[in-house]
Amino acid sequence: MPPEALFRALGDTTRLRCLMLLLREGELCVCELTEALALSQPKISRHLAHLRDAGITQVRREGTWVFYRAAEDLPTWVRAVLKATFDGNANDETFAEDLVRLKQMVGRPTRD
Repeated sequence: MPPEALFRALGDTTRLRCLMLLLREGELCVCELTEALALSQPKISRHLAHLRDAGITQVRREGTWVFYRAAEDLPTWVRAVLKATFDGNANDETFAEDLVRLKQMVGRPTRD
C-alpha cells in the first residue's frame, strides 16, 4: 500500500471516525456506523467504499447486512500507524461521543 493512499484515507474526518470505531469494535455493520456517527447511510457507505478501495478495510456480507473491519493483510507499517492513531485519539471527545451513540443502539450486542 502506498503511504499516500493511507494518509489520504485517514485525512478525512468521517473516514477516520469510522476507522476508529472499527479498530475498537473489530467489526461493524453500516447501520451501526450510521447511528454512531449520526450521518446518512449514503455518506457512510461512500466513505467506507473509499477505505475499502484503499485496502484498509474489508467487507463481509450476511444476507442484506454489510459488515466492515480492518483488512487482515495490512502491512506491518500500516498496522503500526493505525494503532498509533487509535491510541493517540481514543479519548478524543468526538470519538468518545461516537462510541456512546454506538453503545446506545437498541438491541445491539455488547462487544466489550
